[in-house]
Order: sequence, then C-alpha cells, then structure tokens
Amino acid sequence: MKQTRRVFLKSVGVGASAIVLSGGRVDAWSGRLPNVILVFTDDQGYGDLGCYGAKGFTTPNIDRIAAEGIRFTNFYVSQAVCSASRAALLTGCYSERVGIQGALGPNAVIGISDGEETIATLLRKRGYATGIFGKWHLGHHREFLPLQHGFDEYFGLPYSNDMWPVGYDGTPAMQGQKSTYPPLPLIDGNEKVDEVATLTDQDKLTTRYTERGVRFIEKNKDKPFFLYLPHSMPHVPLGVSGKFSGKSAHGKYGDVIMEIDWSVGEILKTLERLDLNDDTLIIYASDNGPWLNFGNHAGSTGPLREGKGTMWEGGARVPCVIRFPGRIPGAQVCANIASTIDLLPTIAAIAGSPLPGNRIDGVDLSPLLEGVQGVNPRDHFFYYYGSELQAVREGKWKLHFPHRYRSYMGVAAGNDGQPGPYATGETGLELYDLESDVGESVNVANKHPDVVERLQALGQKAREELGDKLTGTIGRGVRQPGRKGG
Repeated sequence: MKQTRRVFLKSVGVGASAIVLSGGRVDAWSGRLPNVILVFTDDQGYGDLGCYGAKGFTTPNIDRIAAEGIRFTNFYVSQAVCSASRAALLTGCYSERVGIQGALGPNAVIGISDGEETIATLLRKRGYATGIFGKWHLGHHREFLPLQHGFDEYFGLPYSNDMWPVGYDGTPAMQGQKSTYPPLPLIDGNEKVDEVATLTDQDKLTTRYTERGVRFIEKNKDKPFFLYLPHSMPHVPLGVSGKFSGKSAHGKYGDVIMEIDWSVGEILKTLERLDLNDDTLIIYASDNGPWLNFGNHAGSTGPLREGKGTMWEGGARVPCVIRFPGRIPGAQVCANIASTIDLLPTIAAIAGSPLPGNRIDGVDLSPLLEGVQGVNPRDHFFYYYGSELQAVREGKWKLHFPHRYRSYMGVAAGNDGQPGPYATGETGLELYDLESDVGESVNVANKHPDVVERLQALGQKAREELGDKLTGTIGRGVRQPGRKGG
C-alpha cells in the first residue's frame, strides 16, 4: 500500500446547532487531489445490504467498503422521493431550499436552477474530470441536463425507468405482462442516442452504466476525477442481466441487488488495477427507502416503519457506507445523525474546495470519517415531504407534527411487478425515542413535554427559513427551481 497521510481539512467553523451553513472557506492542499466516487441507488431499503442484515442475497463488495471504512446507522435523505432527494444530494441543501419537490416526470417544465452549484461544479473548478452514468432526474430539458451543471460526461436516463414519455395514452402494464414499454430516452451528453423500450433493455442498464463508469476512470486515471454512478435499479420495473438472473434466494429483487454489488466490485477492481485505491474516496447510499407496495419486487426497511414516499424512518433512513483507505479508519459504525445534504460540504473539505456562494444546509462530516472522538457535526434533522415539515429530530428524539401520509400498513402488497394499493395514515403530535424504539411504535409525547416543546421551537425555526405547507408558512430562504425557457 502507498504511504498515506491525513488529508481532511478543518471543519467549518459553524456550531452543530446551526440551521444553515454558509460557504466561503478553503484551506491549502498539498499532494494529489483525491478522486471521488459516489454510487447512488434507487429505492433501496435500509435492510438491503449484507452489512445491514439482508437475507436471501449477498453484497460482498459493498460490505467490503463498510469493513474497510465506515457504516452509518442514522443516515438520511432530504425527502423520500426521487428528484427531491437527488437535488438535495448534489446541492447540499434541503429540497425545499432549492425548489425541487417530488419526482419530475416527462411533462415537467422545471429542473435544477443554473444558479445552484453542484458537487460536480465545485470539483470541476478544482480541476476534476466529472462524469455521471445513470439516472439524472433533475429536469430532462437540455438546460437542466448534467453537462449544464458541472459534468463533463453524461450517459443515462433523464428520469425514472417507469416514466413513459409525453404522448403515451395507455396505462403501462408492469413486468410479467408484456415485453415492450413506451420508449424512454437514453441520453449521451446532451443528445438522445438510443431508447429503452423493452424489458431486455432494462436488463442491460446496470451493466451499461458500469462499463461507462469503468472507462471514465481509465481515461482520467492521471488526474483527479468525480464519478457519479446513480443506478436506475432497484426501482421498478426491475431489470437484471443474465449474469445474475435467478442467482439469489430472494427472487428478482435479490438478483438486482447482487448485480449492483457486482457493479461496485468492477469499480473497486478498476481502482486496484490502476493503483488508485489510496487516492479515492468512495461513497455508497440510496435515494430513499423501498416502494413497499410492490411486494416481492421491493426491498426491506429492516426494523423501520413505512417506506418510500413517507418520512417515517423506513422512507427517510437509508444505508450509507464510505471508504477512503489510509484516511478513514476501517470497521467503524457511526450512529451520529448524518445526511446526503452533508456530502457536498464533506467532499468540498476533502478536496479543498470553497463552498457554494448560496446558503447550504449540509455540515462537514469529515471529523466523523476520521474517527475523531466526541464530535457531532449534526445534532438535528428536518423531515420535509412535499413542502410539509412533517417531523424534526434532535439527538435520539423525533417529533412528528400532525399530518396525513401515504401508508403501506393494513393493505396487501402487490406481486411480481404489480403494485398493491396504498392506505392513508394520519398522525398527531407524536414523540418517539429512536434509540429504544427505532420502529416508531410507542408515542411518548405525554411523558416528555419539555422535549416536545423544545422540538416544536426547533421546527418553527425551520419553517421560518424553509417554509411549511402544513402551517401556511413561506420560508425566507427558499430559492426557485429553473424553468424551461426562463
């Protein structure tokens, strides 16, 4: 192994209780800038990796990242739905701040604003080669595509693999009923170069993204690079190649996860072959919890409540493992609160990049990655969904505000690609101790009125800054998304 040294920069001088973080600092870097690889899956649950207790399939390559680095057990997405989650990841902001909500479809006329700086934008300013191979989902019109937002290369689908183009009038059947779908645009750079129109095409996606990712690493091995690999899977309709079809004891969903693990293995082998292991930070996470009404074509939340489309723990809490040989001590398990919004400032610190000029909400996690004892960069988190502040967490406490939500409880899930129905849930002002009750089953609000009062006040600060549809509050810090032709 190469000689290594500590490379993380000092944390930003902002207290852990700060609501937002403003950019501007950068420290000097000596030596090679680290490569950054970010693998982001779609609808993969908290319980869908071997190192998080998965059953019926194995994920040895992803588990290796955890064994050689750090595994987070309280890692959150900004919203438990596609576009909002990805906007937060790339900008370091709660989705509310950057104006991206829900899942943008083929009829959307908005996308990520050109006033937002992404991870790719920051790193390209530092001389990085930047590439994305996979699902984008932050606007499909040309002005919103990745090449206009910091990336040098792009190949993939502009939105989810179940989103049919404008003009399709039928109701698409799901897997097992027919082999042909309305075509989805496959984009290379800024241009459509192919279509994904059959189940066989879906089966090839994981392999095609991986091959492009490997070629990108090979091409840029002599300079720092940022590789963003956002897989379309395991979002339905599930697609898996012949390499893994029928390989797991968990059916097609397990096969798909095993192929994603193979993809990670190909990336790791490429780093080893090119002697880049010690120079590369690799991050693996999911965009939200599983779409549970798809039954055996959905994943597992483990012990957590509900799933995708809700801000109960099963929707918002996702697996995350990070490795950086020689810099991050191995075999760490971190229970601190952390989020995808924290990845931008953390990567910026590691790469010696200034933060964006706009306000962001993320905090620098690098002291946690380094194994520094007693640090706690993030002591609270806000659970928004569709512009509603639905809950807030501080330490072990999570307070739900009264709201209605999509639920998977009390209804039968679908099977083999067919969805089951949703139920509707409703919660009052409810407090949960997530250390002793991770499944959010026992409301203890009456026992801890002081905690309820404190978290209500924290929630009010979030409303004033980011807004809240539930209370009709307009946030002073909200920015507008980009608009087609705007």
